[in-house]
Amino acid sequence: MDWIKIIHILCVMGWMTSIFAVPRALIYWKRDFDKHGVNGDLGDLTYRLYRFSAGLAVIAIFTGIWLASVWGFPQWVWWKLVVVACLAAHYAYTGKMVSAAKQGQFPRSDRWLRVFNEVSVFGAIGVLWLVVVKPF
Repeated sequence: MDWIKIIHILCVMGWMTSIFAVPRALIYWKRDFDKHGVNGDLGDLTYRLYRFSAGLAVIAIFTGIWLASVWGFPQWVWWKLVVVACLAAHYAYTGKMVSAAKQGQFPRSDRWLRVFNEVSVFGAIGVLWLVVVKPF
């Protein structure tokens, strides 16, 4: 069971890196696109990071549900799954913006992207609090 926890933690770390990095990278991608009029290396890197971390997200969610089933799905886990679902929705919307950016469309402002980027921090804090404190 320890190996499942290790895999879960590693995949969560990778997925969260992308959740934090890709919206920020969109800001710089947008600036680069505005300057040069083409999608350069930064856009390619951002797209690849998003795509790679999607696999990590699937593994993290699968191993997390596996662990929860072993533990009998205590109440704190259900709340964690709610927060993870919100983070997954955030990630999916990020993917929508990445797809639009690949087409040269950047409908959101730098400020909006910065705020959107920081929203995920609250989700991460919520998950960590639930896992460490186990309030329920």
